[in-house]
Amino acid sequence: MIRLLLFAPLLFVGSRALAFQLDELTKYIDSHQEEYVQLPSGNSIPLPKVVTAQFGSDSAKHTVCVYGHVDVQPAKKEDGWATEPYNLTDLNGNLYGRGASDNKAPVLAWIHTVEAYQALGIELPVNVKFVIEGMEETGSNGLDAMIVSQNDTFFADVDYIVISDCGWLSRRPALTYGTRGNCYFFAEVEGPTQDLHSGVYGGTVIEPMTDLIGILDTLISPGGKILIPGIPEAVAPLSDEEWKMYQDIEFDVENYKQKIGVSHLMYSSKVDLLAHRWRYPTVTIHGIEGAFSAPGTKTVIPAKVIGKFSIRQVPNMDPAVVEKQVTDYLNAVFGRRKSPNKLKVTMVIGAKPWLADTQHPLYDAGKEAVKKVFKVDPDMIREGGTIPIAKTFQDVTRKSIIMLPIGGFDDGLHSQNEKMSRYNYIEGTKLFVAYLHEVGQIKRD
Repeated sequence: MIRLLLFAPLLFVGSRALAFQLDELTKYIDSHQEEYVQLPSGNSIPLPKVVTAQFGSDSAKHTVCVYGHVDVQPAKKEDGWATEPYNLTDLNGNLYGRGASDNKAPVLAWIHTVEAYQALGIELPVNVKFVIEGMEETGSNGLDAMIVSQNDTFFADVDYIVISDCGWLSRRPALTYGTRGNCYFFAEVEGPTQDLHSGVYGGTVIEPMTDLIGILDTLISPGGKILIPGIPEAVAPLSDEEWKMYQDIEFDVENYKQKIGVSHLMYSSKVDLLAHRWRYPTVTIHGIEGAFSAPGTKTVIPAKVIGKFSIRQVPNMDPAVVEKQVTDYLNAVFGRRKSPNKLKVTMVIGAKPWLADTQHPLYDAGKEAVKKVFKVDPDMIREGGTIPIAKTFQDVTRKSIIMLPIGGFDDGLHSQNEKMSRYNYIEGTKLFVAYLHEVGQIKRD
């Protein structure tokens, strides 16, 4: 029987799944301060607790810490879902529902992994710890503080950290060794004290929207080149070894175009596409707050508009440096416009990229586990998105990290009709079982 939880703000499972004992399951509560999050209404509510669990404490064994999250992106059926997004629907071999792949099926697969060892009376080959949070989709609010405060206690005996909040690139299983970071900016242009009628005032005022469009247009060229000085220069060149690795990855350019519904891409070769998806920075303009975007016509000059854009950053780039580069550049561009309006640039997210050593025994163990379960060698891939907690784990705990995905390439994370296939869910659980066995074979220092 497949059980996949899609609703609760924190993880709970049926009595058959592990039968957590009270002395095994603890909820992290910061004894020094209560963590709160502010809602758009202005009200503050406590953050959901981070759930931790531990199975085994044999000092002769490695200790593996598994990270996962159970919160999800918003979803409505009218957005284009074929099924009710918050009702798990088993259809044609797929399990449809918001959060099915991101990240609840992998979390439950890890829990079922421990359950399988227990049910068969087989001793776990490693000690296993869990860290399960409910705020990943909003930036893992409070989790960094928890990791820092628990570094000398809960994480003290952890040897390795495993993250499965990612997916395969194709139908071939994969191991993930890097992610991009994310610097998210607000560029606010303010002019008149109130919105104005474009017929009455148009042509007499310098409009904030015109200024904003003008400066946003200077961020990136039509060919995709980032125009902010210092950012392209910070990127490490593509090595021959990395080029060869990309060349061997299973990736169909035509299928990729068909999947996202476009006739042309920025680049035509597989290596160029993968490199610009994973290991080069990109600029994306996401939207403009304060502009009129509803159906119909409204002849208004907005008094204040906020452009929202992000820069996916890669190793060798630091958020603090990127913040200064972007702020200085946009202020210089805005200054050349000689506008009386005011510009304010703010970086609201500064998540760092993460990169692992693919020669580490963790990855050797991953390769062996994939070969045992799927009978193929895994692709070695990076993620274009951001998983900030990986870098936090790396910087704070100094532990080795691997990303071991079981999600499919077509699962539709954050999109309509998100799903996890039964095949990936069941075979992925087998992969996790095999992986713990392989990690148990790693020689201790």
